[in-house]
Amino acid sequence: MADTQDLVPLPPAPTSSPSPTLSWPRSSPPPTWPLKELIEPLFDDQDTYGRTWAVAVAHRGELIYERYSGQLDSWSGPGETVGPDTVLLSWSVAKSVLHAAVGILVKDARMALSDTCMHPDWSNDGDPRAQISLADLLAMRDGLDFVEDYDVEASRSDVIEMLFGGVADMAAYAASKPLIARPGDRYSYSSGTSNIISAAVAATVGRGDVYRDWLAQHLFGPIGMTSAQAEFDGAGTWVASSYLRATALDWLRFGELYLRDGVWDGVRILPPGWVDLGRAAVSESGEDDRIFYGRHWWCDPYDPTGTFWADGYEGQTVTVSPGLDLVVVRFGKTPPDSNAIAQWRRTLAEVLAGFQR
Repeated sequence: MADTQDLVPLPPAPTSSPSPTLSWPRSSPPPTWPLKELIEPLFDDQDTYGRTWAVAVAHRGELIYERYSGQLDSWSGPGETVGPDTVLLSWSVAKSVLHAAVGILVKDARMALSDTCMHPDWSNDGDPRAQISLADLLAMRDGLDFVEDYDVEASRSDVIEMLFGGVADMAAYAASKPLIARPGDRYSYSSGTSNIISAAVAATVGRGDVYRDWLAQHLFGPIGMTSAQAEFDGAGTWVASSYLRATALDWLRFGELYLRDGVWDGVRILPPGWVDLGRAAVSESGEDDRIFYGRHWWCDPYDPTGTFWADGYEGQTVTVSPGLDLVVVRFGKTPPDSNAIAQWRRTLAEVLAGFQR
């Protein structure tokens, strides 16, 4: 796998309008597309999809659908009513944004996929974890014994302990895990892995506010993703496994960056081929016969529209479909054991492409 030669080509940016840095140009959906019929059940059928807070759709660089509903959860009374200015928590969608941050550093020759000894705790002589490469980490094939289980009743859950157990340095916590497989050999999805990568970014650009400012200057600012709010741990590392907030239209901007091969208004933000590297299937997920993992992006190599997506807990998604020249954002709260959003995403691509399974 990971053959980028067979990928559906990414469409060039439309020449009729600039990239939507300041505002989205608006248009109507293609008249043959049953877009409302496909999207409105997300809001109306809570038995299937749970609660949907926001959906935004861009086609050929123009906003063609936008809807908000409900209130965010709150421990202290009624939550915020969701609207265009509401910042929405990413959960693991942030991992794909981390992929972009790493890409910028690769473009600037400050990081390389072949880099090893990715955490200072692995620098002791003879530590086998020193052989883990950045490429292994991005593909979730580092071989570390990290348990990603969101069941609070589970006998062991490293991700719950890392995120909610008062861990000050989340990357160090994940990096402390021993190897149980040779680096590169075994796929195992791990939020700890993403935080190890984020710590490596912090070691390169600076920690805390310096890291925050670097993201704003090099990624969020250039594409107009100005609502983005990254959350940091006690070590000054962005918790890039989980914690980034932005409005629905800013999440749409991020998807648009990847749809356009990392180019924004004619300026290359990501290195050539970086998007392809992320969306090319490397590993079968083991969850579904048409869900694969690339490098910090999910993909379906059997989908003729070339759809790939960032995915977060409880159904957060930024879906990019090159064959349809389409980006779709959905944020809400779907039961984590449901595959309803995955099936909806697949149906959306199939129907809009004019075919059925």
